[in-house]
Amino acid sequence: MNVDVAIVGGGLVGASLAVALAPTGLKVALIEGVAPDAAAQPSFDDRTTALGNGTRRSFEALGLWSHIAPQAAPIRRIHVSDAGRFGFARLAAAEHGIEAFGYVVTNRVLGTALRGALAELAELELRMPAQCTAVSLGEHAVTVHTEPVATPLQARLVVAADGAHSRVRAAAGIEADLEDYRQVAIVAHVRASRPADGTAYERFTPSGPFAVLPLHDGAYGVFWTLESAQAERVLALPDAEYLAALQQAFGWRAGRLQQVGRRNAYPLKLSRATEVTGSRIVLIGNAAQGLHPVAGQGFNLGLRDAATLAELLAETVRRDGEQADVGASAVLAEFAARRRVDREGVTRFTDGLVKLFGDTRPGVPLLRDLGLLLFDLSPTAKQAMSRLSWGFGGRIPRLGRGLGVMTP
Repeated sequence: MNVDVAIVGGGLVGASLAVALAPTGLKVALIEGVAPDAAAQPSFDDRTTALGNGTRRSFEALGLWSHIAPQAAPIRRIHVSDAGRFGFARLAAAEHGIEAFGYVVTNRVLGTALRGALAELAELELRMPAQCTAVSLGEHAVTVHTEPVATPLQARLVVAADGAHSRVRAAAGIEADLEDYRQVAIVAHVRASRPADGTAYERFTPSGPFAVLPLHDGAYGVFWTLESAQAERVLALPDAEYLAALQQAFGWRAGRLQQVGRRNAYPLKLSRATEVTGSRIVLIGNAAQGLHPVAGQGFNLGLRDAATLAELLAETVRRDGEQADVGASAVLAEFAARRRVDREGVTRFTDGLVKLFGDTRPGVPLLRDLGLLLFDLSPTAKQAMSRLSWGFGGRIPRLGRGLGVMTP
């Protein structure tokens, strides 16, 4: 046996799992197709990610938050509105006794912190850059074939952290349901005459959700969701015309929009694996579920996958010592059980938001706006929403509570 755990995919979730497993003493390999210092790493780009409070606590427990915090912008207020209609809702973190609902960070900042942590793990077998070319399942081990490193790798457990089109998931024979929202998110950083002040705006338009998030330097991270044909036209606009179109769509809450950085486009789809485990295989992150970014829950959900798996493998090591079989069916069944409530709840919540605010049938927009106003008047409903930054439900993993996976 070469390793106990082979992680296929070294993006944000896969790299976080490798760091989380370090205290367990397990032999771990991380396989990633892009070199650690490559500017083209698709997971470590300029997109912004909203980190929930549970994710912040996890990064604190992993010793990473001190590297992330200087470039993290707290979300202290949230303003939700239904474009062109009367429905709106406002939330303030101070009213719920918390500093922030979450923190907005660019993926590049997260990637830099994770790469630094990986570089310090002397026992980690790092195959980077290396592509996983084939996966062969066996009763006691899984064989992972890679290129250009030709030596096959045997593992008791293989973790699929290789995204929505996971090769590992396919090799395990696990199907995934795919739903195309027929929307494209145009992502950019924008500067305005009124610097960001900790307020996040979520605006629902006929073409899709529209998010404007605060960044640490006073700029804004903009997610503009459009239908595919509209997105092509907006991407082709010169900067000045893009800013004018964005101003018209978003309004003047941030003052005059003055400058925009590079724009990127990402098709939006919902993917859900029918199972999250197979024979010595476990799926985490986008390999298990890829969500619409409407509520900023995708990475947080994936990190809770990784945190739960690390905790469960640590429990197995403490119980069985060197004889621990981290790929045993009982271990994987327990992982699936612990993740079920959170995974299903967050998936339904985000998918429901997209479809609710895209529903134009007679009477639906009116009921929707009345619901927003009632939510705005309900402290109980707002308190429940504020807890979402720790997860939708079920057991909060140890890392999410700020505890190490091997802490007694």
